[in-house]
Amino acid sequence: MTAIIETNKPEIKGKQVQLIMASGKIRRYDSKINALSRLMDSGIILLTFLALIDLFQADWEPIYVWALLFSILLFNFFAESEDAYRSWRGSYLGEEISTLLFSWLAAIFVLIAIDFLFIARQVYSSPFIAVWIILTPIELISWHAIVRMCLGILRSKGFNTRRVAIVGATQLGQRLEKSFSDMDWSGLNFLGYYDDRTDLSSERRLIADKIEVMGDVEQLIKDCKASKIDAVYITLALSAEKRIKLITEALADTTVSVYLVPDLFTFNLLNSRWVDFQGITAISIYETPFAGINSVIKRFEDILLSFLILCLIAFPMLIIAAGVKLTSSGPVLFKQTRYGVDGEKIKVWKFRSMTVTEDGETVTQATKGDLRITPYGAFLRKTSLDELPQFFNTLGGTMSIVGPRPHAVAHNEEYRSQIQGYMLRHKVKPGITGLAQINGFRGETDTLDKMAGRVRYDLLYIQTWSLFLDLKIIFLTVFKGFTHKNAY
Repeated sequence: MTAIIETNKPEIKGKQVQLIMASGKIRRYDSKINALSRLMDSGIILLTFLALIDLFQADWEPIYVWALLFSILLFNFFAESEDAYRSWRGSYLGEEISTLLFSWLAAIFVLIAIDFLFIARQVYSSPFIAVWIILTPIELISWHAIVRMCLGILRSKGFNTRRVAIVGATQLGQRLEKSFSDMDWSGLNFLGYYDDRTDLSSERRLIADKIEVMGDVEQLIKDCKASKIDAVYITLALSAEKRIKLITEALADTTVSVYLVPDLFTFNLLNSRWVDFQGITAISIYETPFAGINSVIKRFEDILLSFLILCLIAFPMLIIAAGVKLTSSGPVLFKQTRYGVDGEKIKVWKFRSMTVTEDGETVTQATKGDLRITPYGAFLRKTSLDELPQFFNTLGGTMSIVGPRPHAVAHNEEYRSQIQGYMLRHKVKPGITGLAQINGFRGETDTLDKMAGRVRYDLLYIQTWSLFLDLKIIFLTVFKGFTHKNAY
């Protein structure tokens, strides 16, 4: 950004000097507060453990050192992965509580699994350990709630409050104003809009008519110089780059804080996040959630659960295979070409349920009363038992337990041109079950609306993925995902 300044030095008096402001890194606004919050949470975990040892008069064991160390490290790891230490100003308390609770439970689950599989000391069966596991998250949640409550009280009395204005009578500006009003305890007191555009489209004029504009940008500058405003949020369209630059240059002659709110919501964001490259910030529009450590977590989840499930269903699968062989001629297993992650073709395994094994350029979807389906195959399809061999796909790495259901290649080619963003579902591995399946989008998609509904849930899964969501989908699949009226 550039700014024009006047100087009184004799050698350059009367001249305008262009001051070039060096580009710096875009840093997290509250990194020091976040570090302090992490330290406090770690201290709560440690001090609670030590206090309970004293209270229960338990003997100290060397393994407790490792239990404490790993509990703190794992909690911080899961908390960071869930972005628990971001600024919660403007967010609901329930969101923060669920994040903290999940981080603690995930850390304890890993610790108990390590103890069960490798140590076999039954460290976590001690009474005081059980109390520690239950009491610690209560203390963590209480601590965060108390901090939030105290800040809310201070802000209600005028401390740590900010008077804010929005530049741009836009839909994004309205959304931002609504956020301010919904979170009145956040201390952000909205004053009004400023906008000086007269060449409005019919849609923009309709928005502007519903908004009380305090004045134009010139009035904004006057109000900022008069110390009536503490912070300015610019919500203009990305196409208004030159205008944004002029406004920010004008605001450089004031002492207000200036925030640029890019109108990225004109895009259909898929797992959007920001990344830094040597201080240059980039925002992803379409991205997979399984990048970096998340890919390791997802793969570990698939291997562990697939192995355990295959151990449980090995004998039933043998019975099902025998039933397929005895009730109709043809192979027991049917392999069909589907699109996998990044659109690569994979072979998906199923128990054969039809008299045909279509896998060409044209694949006809199964319909109700389809004569190609064998009587035994109808039972398998109704109960989803024909999908069980796909756990071998998951173990092999071509599929995941949870993800968008893979469609036949022919169906992909048909729908990719009819449904916007259809191929984005292939940013992740296809799954045996998914968010769409537990919400009723199973079986035949005989209308475009049904397929669009399935894709909508698939993209929502990619946008909101978490380990907790995967476990929730698996749990609900057991009760409502295996059978459905559309499964035939």
